Amino acid sequence: MKQAYTVFQDLGLKDYKEVWDLQEALFKGVVDIKLYNREHAEDLKKVINQLLFVEHPHVYTLGKSGTQNNLLINEQFLKSIDATFYKINRGGDITYHGPGQIVGYPIFDLEEMDLKVKSYIHQLEEAIIQTIGEYGIKGERLDGATGVWMDTQIPGKTRKICAIGVKASRYVSMHGFALNVNTNLSYFNHINPCGFVDKGVTSMEKELGAVVDMAEIKGKLLDNIKNIFSLEIK
Repeated sequence: MKQAYTVFQDLGLKDYKEVWDLQEALFKGVVDIKLYNREHAEDLKKVINQLLFVEHPHVYTLGKSGTQNNLLINEQFLKSIDATFYKINRGGDITYHGPGQIVGYPIFDLEEMDLKVKSYIHQLEEAIIQTIGEYGIKGERLDGATGVWMDTQIPGKTRKICAIGVKASRYVSMHGFALNVNTNLSYFNHINPCGFVDKGVTSMEKELGAVVDMAEIKGKLLDNIKNIFSLEIK
């Protein structure tokens, strides 16, 4: 197979459903190339992976393994806080996306990268840990849960700074991570984040006591993802 490369797009602030539809189309494109290559060994096409960064207007999303009881508000209240709600096809429970949060959607051929899903998630976590580490924030993994956390060994203090929820089919990934940078954390009060009732959420702004430059951190995060996954970005 010809060596894959990755197309990166920063979409800015975009509606959740619009970007979900884009993900589905890009995902189908990667899968279609894989299926073509299995049938045409003499004429292999190059896999084009995709990486999207985006901020969403206020939205709650519920994964396949989640329960709607973890959304603590009704439809009328959702409208009053200018938020929407979607049941989606990633793993995990409920989470919130909104302005000031970097949401990343890697659509990667994990098979071509020689990665199992567990290793892929581990490397996503590592990219986040390294990125926030450049700002003096110590990110950690929590046994039995995905994402990046803080103070995992201190009961009552454990809090999540980045959620991860992915889908993989035919060893192609979609959905991804949500890093709280300058996020309005009050929106998390209306859910049990990721199904947890005994753990909090935080943001880089809250931990640092200062607003973080979004363009700067996006650059650092892209560099770390590129290096950890050995990507050729175009």
